[in-house]
Amino acid sequence: MGRGTPEGLRITRREWLALSAILTRAAGAQDQEPTFTSNVKVVSILATVLDRQGRIIHDLAKEDFSVAENGRPQTLRYFSRDTDLPLTLGLMVDTSMSQVKVIDAERAASFRFVDQVLREDKDKVFVMQFDMAVQISQPLTSSREDLRRALAYVDTPTRAQLQAQYGGGTLLFDAVVRASHEILGTRQGRKALIIMSDGGENGSDAAMQEAIDAAHKSDTMIYSILFGGTEGRSILQRMSRETGGGYFEVTKKFSIDQVFAAIQDELRSQYNLGYVSDLPVRISEFRKLAVSVKQKGYTVQARDRYWAQR
Repeated sequence: MGRGTPEGLRITRREWLALSAILTRAAGAQDQEPTFTSNVKVVSILATVLDRQGRIIHDLAKEDFSVAENGRPQTLRYFSRDTDLPLTLGLMVDTSMSQVKVIDAERAASFRFVDQVLREDKDKVFVMQFDMAVQISQPLTSSREDLRRALAYVDTPTRAQLQAQYGGGTLLFDAVVRASHEILGTRQGRKALIIMSDGGENGSDAAMQEAIDAAHKSDTMIYSILFGGTEGRSILQRMSRETGGGYFEVTKKFSIDQVFAAIQDELRSQYNLGYVSDLPVRISEFRKLAVSVKQKGYTVQARDRYWAQR
């Protein structure tokens, strides 16, 4: 290793030179997203910072952030604001019978949200519905027309379907696992699931921890919208908190359109933090993450661990 290599950073000379070149380019164009070589394993964290009133903070600098991995402080190598990375978004609609009174509002608001957020040259969206089964209603697409058409057919089960079902329930956890494994695992850039549900869960083969682990392994944030009940509040809160997403409740004073507007604001106001771990990956494992800022009274919304792949 040549002179100037940071102490404790155990990477090869070739890896260090590649990383140095990337960081030099990033320093001259901080609003551009870097392309890291496959030789350098950079841990990327998307973070939202909120004040005590829940307002998003937009003007922090790299020096304001601290990151620790398994309790060990890490050196931030990359930082940017207002990330422009491609977005892969999954609309996860609870179509169980408990949602029958709100499904029309969910469909309409979902399309208005997609219409505003989707950049057809960069982003892709899929639609998945879950009740007694998990169904991909629309595979990944950048077409607003395809999404409008798919959402129009998202609905609760018919009477005949209910009579014919075996077992049953609301397969929330299975839906998250399937979306993470089958759709999001190979995608790059920002990835988020938006779950519209009362949080009820009944019948999944997967447990909640398995669903959260699947989201972590695919680097996916979960945004939860509690709509139509309160029984599953703690489930939705935990999945969102641990994956770095946000949790929202639809009320008389806070409509679903306002919720979607808040999610859109968060997705466009994230800080992108990157570091190279000081501990080489010898076995694949989860590693704990802790992101904080110097300013008192601010809350950082970011995932609490990541999957270190050997």
